Amino acid sequence: MHLKRISPYQMLLMAFSSLIFGGTLLLKLPISTKIPINWIDALFTATSACTVTGLNTVDTASTYTIFGQVVILLLIQLGGLGIMSFAILFFIMLGKKIGFKERLLMQQALNQNRIGGVIKLLRNLFIISFSVELVAMFFLSLRWVPEFGWSKGLYYSLFHSISAFNNAGFALWADNITRYVGDPIINITLAGLFIIGGLGFTVILDIITKRSFKKLSLHSKIMIVSTIALNLISIVVLFILEFRNPGTLANLPTLSDKLWASFFQATSPRTAGFNSINIGAMHDSSIFFTTVLMFIGFIRGKSRVVLAKRSIHESVLIRSLSVAIIAFIFVNIATFILTLTENQKFIALLFEVVSAFGTVGLSMGITSSLSFVGKIVIIVIMFLGKIGPLTFILSFSRKTNEPLKYPEEDILIG
Repeated sequence: MHLKRISPYQMLLMAFSSLIFGGTLLLKLPISTKIPINWIDALFTATSACTVTGLNTVDTASTYTIFGQVVILLLIQLGGLGIMSFAILFFIMLGKKIGFKERLLMQQALNQNRIGGVIKLLRNLFIISFSVELVAMFFLSLRWVPEFGWSKGLYYSLFHSISAFNNAGFALWADNITRYVGDPIINITLAGLFIIGGLGFTVILDIITKRSFKKLSLHSKIMIVSTIALNLISIVVLFILEFRNPGTLANLPTLSDKLWASFFQATSPRTAGFNSINIGAMHDSSIFFTTVLMFIGFIRGKSRVVLAKRSIHESVLIRSLSVAIIAFIFVNIATFILTLTENQKFIALLFEVVSAFGTVGLSMGITSSLSFVGKIVIIVIMFLGKIGPLTFILSFSRKTNEPLKYPEEDILIG
């Protein structure tokens, strides 16, 4: 394949695949692990880190050395902010000229509608990201430095700050952060990180520059309002559903702990993957509700959609519908395969697949027991979920120089 003929979609696919492959090799090195791991587990961890998912077949803290954990952290940062973003930043630091093809790549990587201003957006992306991570690291260190000492406390603060902001869900405890279920500092800081990270850099920058809700773009308004609404509804629903469940909220000592647990677990399913209660012990109703949260979206049956006195272009609706349909197909195929290869409850398999496809990282505790085929399926689904269904399909499409336009004809529906 000639380099000049590679589309931006193909370039992103190749760059991301290379990052996963490189991460797998590094994690398989003896210096990376405390105990030997096989290639499939190294590949699974590398894919989960690069896709900022958080699912894992082995425990991060007890399996990987500090070197291995740092590799995972770098993969999370590269995957979260985008390997192409770092590549372009490197060229900018070297004083290289950024051409049209590079700007087009950044447009695709940053999911922007226009090519103009992407380099400025890239600079702001790094400034905002590193600033937020450092501020969060400071607040987490207030809790963990007194508990673990300076070196370990700061390291744990840095690791979880980067993991949370990039919505990765990796933690350095086997039980994630369930030991801090009622800790206000940990709950507010981590939840704040993945809520801010989940809004997206375009929205964050829009808020910083305009400082007025009325002046925000339609995209920013929709993201903010929907995030607040979904989080509030989710907190109430999970609190009600799990209040009497002895495996989750019922045995927590105080009402405050129950509220913190509901708050944290309600905000996590969007993309974060952290958990402060045992997901596997939740009621089926809560599991189904969480699955919906991980796969949430809306489609309105109108040819013209109006939000906040703004019309959304038909092409956006078609693209959204296409993504929803393709995602539905991918999730169903993956779940069907797992029902053939795994000896687990259907709800647990569906939950795992949706969590992987949504790059969320929550699990009912079945990840480590997946078969070889099951691990491959989840690896593929995490990859597809990260790059996006349309990007994956368009990377295999060929451009036609002069597409033919055929006569239109109506068909009967219904």
